[in-house]
Amino acid sequence: MYNSVIIPGKNWILSLAELIAFLESRECKFKILSFSKEYFIVCFEKKIDFSIIDGLGGIIKIGEIKTTFSTDILDKAIVQKDKPSKKEIENIFADTTIIDDLISSTKKIFFGVSVYSSEKRFRKIAKVSHRFFGSIIKRKLSEHGQKSRFMGFSKDRKLPQLSHVEVLKKGLISNNAELIIGIGKNRIWVSITKAVHNPFEFQKRDVYKPIQRKIFGIPPRLAKALINLSSCNQGSSLLDPFCGVGTILQEGLLTKSKVIGVDINPWCIKSAERNLEWLSKEYELTKPEYRVLQGDIKDLSKKMGYNEIDCVATEPDLGPALRQIPTTPYANKIIIKLDKLYSIFLNETYKVLRKDGRCAFVTPYLKTRSGQIVTMNVDEKTKNIGFRRVFPFQRENFEKISSTKEEILKINSLIDTNERHKIGREIHIFQK
Repeated sequence: MYNSVIIPGKNWILSLAELIAFLESRECKFKILSFSKEYFIVCFEKKIDFSIIDGLGGIIKIGEIKTTFSTDILDKAIVQKDKPSKKEIENIFADTTIIDDLISSTKKIFFGVSVYSSEKRFRKIAKVSHRFFGSIIKRKLSEHGQKSRFMGFSKDRKLPQLSHVEVLKKGLISNNAELIIGIGKNRIWVSITKAVHNPFEFQKRDVYKPIQRKIFGIPPRLAKALINLSSCNQGSSLLDPFCGVGTILQEGLLTKSKVIGVDINPWCIKSAERNLEWLSKEYELTKPEYRVLQGDIKDLSKKMGYNEIDCVATEPDLGPALRQIPTTPYANKIIIKLDKLYSIFLNETYKVLRKDGRCAFVTPYLKTRSGQIVTMNVDEKTKNIGFRRVFPFQRENFEKISSTKEEILKINSLIDTNERHKIGREIHIFQK
């Protein structure tokens, strides 16, 4: 068995759902041992290729776990300042390959430590813990005759955690030079960072593609997550029936799937084609398979044929671009106006999907001035058509779930929103 620590993005529930869907679609056997908004501990049956992070939109870091020990020991060492406990932790580190992995032929080693705690009481001592673990590594390296420099943080940094950008810029991955400390209720997990999310690649695909559509565009990271939630994999046929300038199609092409885009707007079709041509050259894709077609959603099955598509990932119309938070009556008007479009979309999507094919799509999530949430109820529509809702989290995904965390099993849709968004996104997954 191989244990990894996985650091999610800000929307950790969406990150966890995407990770599970990604692993399941690739028939990767795993169990989630622990999860929180700070980190996930995942046990894999076989050693994973850490480059899988490039295929995920919502994961920030992946680390290989080297050892684990009780939080009681850290509590005694840091809070109670117990010297035998400090020595015990030092001995635990000595029994791992952490120091050997760090030692190199260079004169001086530069390394960092990031502390992630799911427990409030340990978050209070996170900075002290950061210095404590850094000192252990520095001392052990010194015993091997290695000079080293420990990366510190400015006083205004809230938590002692290196960002993925810092890890990339400092070149810590290739030198096994970032230590991730995951502190839970009962266990502490010590790992070496093996992969980090590369924001520059996503930025390139977002900002530097030939044609952009800023107001109505879906971010590449979310597009990647949506594709994974649809269970799309290499060789799958992936359809986006509202393709716009092709952001979802681009991310689909990078998974080596056969992508098909449809849009009613002729300008969008030309733009998507140009963006896909650019992506194919930029990433040197061998024989990329893509088609972009102009057409109305009501004619989708005529254009695609019945039972032809493996996966659908799409963001239909979310309504007008809002400059301010809407009133509840206006939010309801937006939903009512979009109702017919979504009904046609779901009917046509059901026809083109193969049996057991999945559709991951977005509906508007509107927070009104009164604080009320206005959303679109798609359950009755989908049930009448024949779709089955996919719950992102199943009990069998987890080694054990505490009674306090069982609520996650009831989640049936995923919310993506923040304070800046006037219109948020609600993500649904349905299966034929």
